[in-house]
This record gives sequence, C-alpha cells and structure tokens, in this order.
Amino acid sequence: MLKKILIISAVTLWLLVVPLTSNAWAEASGAEAAAAALTAADTGYMLICSAMVLLMTPGLAFFYGGFVRSRNVLNTLMMSFILMAIVGVTWILWGYSLSFAPGNSIIGGLEWSFLNDVGLETTDYLKGSKPEEILSYAPTIPHQVYMIYQAMFAIITPALISGAIVERVSFRAYVLFVLLWSTFIYAPLAHMVWAKGGMLGLYGGLGALDFAGGTVVHISSAISALVAALVIGPRKTYPDQPAAPHNVPFIMLGAGLLWFGWFGFNAGSALGANSVAVVAFVATNTGAAAAALTWIILEWVLRGKPTAVGIATGAVAGLVGVTPAAGFVTPLSAIFIGSIVAFCCFFAISLKVKLGIDDSLDTFPVHGVGGTIGAVLTGVFATKLVNSAGANGLLFGETGKLFEGNDPGQFVKQIVAIVIAYVLAGVGTFIILKVIDATVGLRVKPEAEFQGLDINEHGEEGYGEEFASGLSSIGERTAHGG
Repeated sequence: MLKKILIISAVTLWLLVVPLTSNAWAEASGAEAAAAALTAADTGYMLICSAMVLLMTPGLAFFYGGFVRSRNVLNTLMMSFILMAIVGVTWILWGYSLSFAPGNSIIGGLEWSFLNDVGLETTDYLKGSKPEEILSYAPTIPHQVYMIYQAMFAIITPALISGAIVERVSFRAYVLFVLLWSTFIYAPLAHMVWAKGGMLGLYGGLGALDFAGGTVVHISSAISALVAALVIGPRKTYPDQPAAPHNVPFIMLGAGLLWFGWFGFNAGSALGANSVAVVAFVATNTGAAAAALTWIILEWVLRGKPTAVGIATGAVAGLVGVTPAAGFVTPLSAIFIGSIVAFCCFFAISLKVKLGIDDSLDTFPVHGVGGTIGAVLTGVFATKLVNSAGANGLLFGETGKLFEGNDPGQFVKQIVAIVIAYVLAGVGTFIILKVIDATVGLRVKPEAEFQGLDINEHGEEGYGEEFASGLSSIGERTAHGG
C-alpha cells in the first residue's frame, strides 16, 4: 500500500513540476530566440546596406567618368575602382583599428590591427569581458559586420577627391596619395566623430551630429579636393578649351547608382532595421528629390532649359546635404535642407568658374558646400522627436514644435566640428601632396596630358577609337581638335 502511495505521489509531482519547468525553459528559449531573430534581422540588413554602399563607388566612377573627355574615361573610372582594392586591404590591416579601436580622443590604437579581437560576437557579448571595447551604439550586429560596413565609407571617401584632379595626375602619385590620406586624414576624423570617446561625436565627445558622414566623408574629401586642385594646378587646356561631358548617359547612370546606394549609406547608419532607419530612408529620398527639383527650376528660370546633367548634379548635392541630418530630421525638414543645399551648390559652381579654380568635376562646390550647409542645417532642424539618441537643434525640440525645447548650442557644436574638419583635411592634404611631389611627382608629362591618360597611364583605351586616325604628334592632334 505504501509503495502504491509513493508511486502515485511521484507521478503527481512529476505532472505538476514538468509543465512549470517546460514553461520556464520555453520562456528562456523564447527570449533567446527573439534576441537571435533580432540579431539575424539586423545582421542581414546591415550586410545588404554594406553592399549598397560599396555599389556607390562604381556609381561614382560612372558619374565622374561621364564628365571627362573620352581619352581619360578609363583613368577616371580607375581612380574610383582602385579604392576598393587599396582600402579593402588596408582597412583590415590597420584602418579600422585606427578609426574605431580604443585609443585617445583623436585616433584609435592598433589593438584591432589585422582584425585582432574583431570577431563574430555581438557587442552584447563583449559587455561582460571587454567593456572598453563595446560598440554600445550597435548592440545587435556582429563586430565584423560593423567593421565591413564602415569599410565601405572608407573606400568611397578618398575616391570623391579624384573629381577635382582628373585628367592630369599621375596614377602612381594618386595611389600613394589615397593610401596616405585614408590613413592620416580619414581615420582620425572618423574616430573623432563616430568612435566611442572621440572628441567631436555623441559618444563621449563634443556632441556634434553627423549621422552618416557630412564631416567625415563629404567635408573632409571636398576640402582635400580643393587643396589638391590648387596645389597641382589646372589642366593645360583650362580654361581655354572647355571640355564638355563626353557621355551624359554615364552621368545619369552614375547618379542613379549613387541615389540607390545612398539608402544603404544613410539608412544603414541606423545600424539596424529599426525606426531610425525609416527616418533616415525617408529623409534621404526626400532631400534628394527636393534638391533635384530645385536645381531644375533654377536652370529653367535662369538658363532657359532643364538639363540631364543638372538634375543629376542636383540630386547628388541633395544627397550630400541631407547625409549628416538624415537620422535626426522630419521629412519636411529634409525638403528644406535639400532645396537650400541645391540653391547654394548651384551658385557655388558659378563662383568657382569665376575664380578660375580647376576643380574639374565640381567636387568642392557640391560635396564641400553641400556637406557644410547640410552639417549646419542639421544643427537647425534636428529633433529628438524622430531620434531620441540625437539632439535638438536651433528650431525644434522633442515635441517637434517651433522653438519648444530647442537647443541653440547644438548649432555652435556643428560649426566647431566643421572648422576642425576643414583644418585637419586642408593642412593634412597639403603636407601629403608636398611630400609626394618632392618624391615621385604629382603630374603626368604635358604630352601625356594632351594625348590622354588612358593610353599613357594604363596602355588601353575606353572606346578603341582615340588613336585610330594615326595621328602621332601633339601638334597633329591639337590641329585636329585633340
């Protein structure tokens, strides 16, 4: 009898305990499954965004390539493509570490060189062992995903500089320049703005807002481009022989690829498939559309005809301008930013021509002026209404109402960050160029510049027709309009 009672009691206890235990495990498994699903979703999203940002570099190559003369199209394309090779390697070896590893407020250390300790763990995993290395602003993606996403920014940024110096720079000098520039200019600026503890950013620094690269990407590359154009000097044919774009469809194709890739550039900077990504995506498209429309209206009113080159340039200017603000502003603010930036860039190009500066493809008037105005306007239109991790600007607070909870100090922070970016990029670029000029030289020989850099620097032609006529001397080519 006692044996039966014990058996019945044990079975009853088992029936009571097992469901509770199973539920407890189910809850734990559910929480783990939810975390794993979030990590998987954000990881997939960020890998797609990384690929989209990489596509922007070939897009830039076509955009720039359409503007130059046909004899220089391959050289211009190569000036963008080569960055995917150079920075694609140096970022792994030392670039990422200098940009984001723990260091001081200006530059990172070398402990993440060769991707040492940069693995597949998420930042949540790092919290228990290496708190100083936490990428606390990207808690749901593996460390290597964040690394490769940032690599795509590091690739395209120095490529932007090429637009100011095409058709006259030695390819060897250019390769050396971008190698040094990406190490000594880009890495410190990226660290100061985006790394934890950087002196300018939101993570322990000044608190300047740069959602996706207004200072780090556009201002730094544009002021460097302007300095390079001044140091290297104008093309031999400038301004006596105006060079019309040789392939406008290339320009339109490049602009389209840039617009597409820019969604990865800006919306991806939310570092996950979340509400801030939606804010940035909408602002990006809205700012670009407003700028393109503004540019076309200006052309139509002032010059009589809307042009394909104009709408492409206007779209790019709008994308540049909205980049620092994308994750911090409302769609209506994005319209204002895009329109204001387009207006400023439109007249900046005219001013550049009057000043006689051979910034060949308007890198500074578009990326420099656009990036600067965009960074300033970020301090005007930013609101925590759309991104609680950001800041309030000159006009709006957390409610989105005019002058309610606004922060005029944010405007000042933006100006300080812009000035520091100008000084670092301008002075650093000048030093790098002077060192290269004193060692390997910067320019090709005059006869090579007249013949074209495709055949002289690469031994090939874009269309196989430049030298079909048999003209061999510079004089013959010049006489025939070459």
